[in-house]
Amino acid sequence: MAEGGQEGIKTLRESLAVLRGSTAQLERARTLVELGAALRRSNSRAEARELLKEGLDFAVRCGSQPLVDQAETELAATGARPTRLLLSGVESLTASEKRVANFAAEGLSNKDIAQALFVTTKTVEVHLSNVYRKLGIGSRTELPQALGGQA
Repeated sequence: MAEGGQEGIKTLRESLAVLRGSTAQLERARTLVELGAALRRSNSRAEARELLKEGLDFAVRCGSQPLVDQAETELAATGARPTRLLLSGVESLTASEKRVANFAAEGLSNKDIAQALFVTTKTVEVHLSNVYRKLGIGSRTELPQALGGQA
């Protein structure tokens, strides 16, 4: 950060490479946000947005409100629209996604879920697709474990 410019960006990238395999989640969040901010200042807005979103996600999980505020401010400066604070994990699911996921974890078919919730089968499919992406799973058999017994 103190170096600034392209040298500073290079140093932050090196820091991030080291922290990707580390358990120091707050430092990883801080580095993601600082690298995103540096890239935004160097007019690399698209890459900055992705790093800032990832940094915001880690900052929320670490409970660092000052870093959350900084990430949100930097994201707004890139022109990004406000997003949900958590991008992955059970906490990131919308209420509708949680309902659908819980029914699916209980073994209901997409058709049965759609009938129970008074929605179309396509709506259930879209919600399940979002659930799988947010939870990092590939099938409904993984749902009960991914939901952590919340089904």
